[in-house]
Amino acid sequence: MSDYTPKPEHKFTFGLWTVGNVGRDPFGAPVRDAKSPADLVRLLGEVGAWGVNFHDNDLIPIDATPSERDAILKEFKKALAETGLCVPMTTTNLFSDPIFKDGAFTSNDPKVRAYALQKTMNAIDLGVELGAKVYVFWGGREGTETDAAKDPLTAIKRTREAMNFLCEYVLDKKYDLKFALEAKPNEPRGDIYNSTTGHMLAFIETLDHPEMVGVNPEVAHEHMAGLNFVHGVAQALEAGKLFHIDLNDQAFGRYDQDFRFGAVNLKSAFFLVKLLEDNKYDGSRHFDAHAYRTEDYEGVKDFARGCMRTYLILKEKAEQWNADKEIQAVVAEINADDGSMNQYFGKYSAEKAAALKAQSFDRTKIASRGLKYERLDQLTIEVLLGVR
Repeated sequence: MSDYTPKPEHKFTFGLWTVGNVGRDPFGAPVRDAKSPADLVRLLGEVGAWGVNFHDNDLIPIDATPSERDAILKEFKKALAETGLCVPMTTTNLFSDPIFKDGAFTSNDPKVRAYALQKTMNAIDLGVELGAKVYVFWGGREGTETDAAKDPLTAIKRTREAMNFLCEYVLDKKYDLKFALEAKPNEPRGDIYNSTTGHMLAFIETLDHPEMVGVNPEVAHEHMAGLNFVHGVAQALEAGKLFHIDLNDQAFGRYDQDFRFGAVNLKSAFFLVKLLEDNKYDGSRHFDAHAYRTEDYEGVKDFARGCMRTYLILKEKAEQWNADKEIQAVVAEINADDGSMNQYFGKYSAEKAAALKAQSFDRTKIASRGLKYERLDQLTIEVLLGVR
């Protein structure tokens, strides 16, 4: 059996809110006692994680006094030093406090929008102090239950203004920091603006500093909308905008379940890992998930270990798929190219267009070719089931 022990080079990270989730849901009270941020760092060190991420108020409560803040931060830094964990990414909680009940950057109240900018600047300072290189924005309250409440064009403009302001803040402070925007279709709002990774990629190109801003796609969020997550990540990779990624699992069309990575859609998880590894993605593999409500903290450790172990198993399966002679023979056959059409591809020219218009194609013969996709998919299943 291979060694599936996580190592620093795998860059596995968890948020304080993931392993620190106490099992509360809309229908039930917490089932696990809350742990301090320092204790959660030690838990992650025990299971072999590389890094820990946090929202500002996961670490420092929103109403903490300066002395309380200093004491928490001192203990947190001590735990980081003890375990060797780093802080690759941080973010701001712009959704829990009642002030954000109608959004943060898109709120109709200018005082709320101003407070959201203030809170984010302070949180950016904290993240940079702890070494973060990526800053994620998830607009959980940036939406509506009724479109009578907000003009969507105004909401887009307000979001752009906020992102431009914060980019300038980072540049002014000379921070080595990139932004990653995280999409979600709904929950907690009825509808959330910029609801998919594709929406976010289009929005980024309208910013003053698009080179500073990428995306943080999440498995569960795209599956909630019934989308193919692998395709969304591929679009971000191809655009050079995959700055961070949230790994978990989710049944299609459900509420945000945040299951352990690979727990539901194993074939999709396989192709996601294959995509990341084949393209040498060098960022964090962040698990934005949480243990079942049935678990104690030993179960939370099982959950965290399971996320990392499944990723490493699927990484090995991807390597096996790439090395399998029969699979690669099928791949080569279905992508066969004798070069006869090369003259028509690439940059346009009038001569090329004229020649292509004059080309004769035997549609019946071309369409009669079987593509062996059934065989290829079955071979993939057999790799995953461990019988090849």
